[in-house]
Amino acid sequence: MIRTENRQETITRVSSIAEMKGISASLLKQNLTIGFVPTMGCLHEGHLKLIKRSLESCDRTVVSIFVNPTQFGPNEDLDSYPRELDSDIGKLEAAGVDILFHPTVEEMYPAGYKTSVEVQSISKHLCGKSRPDLFKGVTTVVLKLFNIVRPHNAFFGEKDWQQLAVIEALVKDLNLDVAIIRVPLVRESDGLAMSSRNRYLSSQERQTALSLSRSLKEAQDNIRRGTTSAKVISDSIRQCLAEKEACEIDYISICDPESFKEKEQIRGRTLIALAVKVGPSRLIDNCIIEEF
Repeated sequence: MIRTENRQETITRVSSIAEMKGISASLLKQNLTIGFVPTMGCLHEGHLKLIKRSLESCDRTVVSIFVNPTQFGPNEDLDSYPRELDSDIGKLEAAGVDILFHPTVEEMYPAGYKTSVEVQSISKHLCGKSRPDLFKGVTTVVLKLFNIVRPHNAFFGEKDWQQLAVIEALVKDLNLDVAIIRVPLVRESDGLAMSSRNRYLSSQERQTALSLSRSLKEAQDNIRRGTTSAKVISDSIRQCLAEKEACEIDYISICDPESFKEKEQIRGRTLIALAVKVGPSRLIDNCIIEEF
């Protein structure tokens, strides 16, 4: 049962690592459970679903907003990544979040910073092929945030399936005392997977982006009708995406959802994952085929 007594009505904003660690230490001394939702801001309903899960299951909820530069590669969208702190704070206050941790880059990576952490093997597949620095940056900042916030539970969405698997491996391999809570992917009413990068899309590009979810639905339908060849399914997805000239395919992967090794036949639990550039936005989407 979640204890709600003395829960504050306004959000506490923290930018200092030392202050955040002090608050966490105080909460732990009170035997209060800490839920944590790390974000890069520009919050949408997908983030709010993670926050809702934390609020429902933890005594206190901490949300971080930090656009992490170490997970962006050269010529990626670090500088243009949407930043809407005032709007985000309003959403967090309306949701009932207890603490916002929003450090600066200099606070997280001071002069002389030298350390990084990397999960081997599974980081090299899918997004890791075209974005080789991505997951090293993710695991490094997530480990730092876990050490600062000291949460009991951390909530992550399954839209970023590979990232979630990498973080689960980080926690397991380094014996971190935090439970990773998976939350299902959230879609817009038209089927588009929710993403902060959807803000980049023009109305025409948004219509083009719907080909990702539509191609996944078509793949699922074909599998239900008995198609088990990964190549046939991959070709059908590629054809669906190719109908939209603005789609630039990064990858189409039909693989094991834990090892990310490609499959020739769709047997047992299977991940179908896509990364496609639409206009200025690199979008990802996925679906899980359960055993049948």
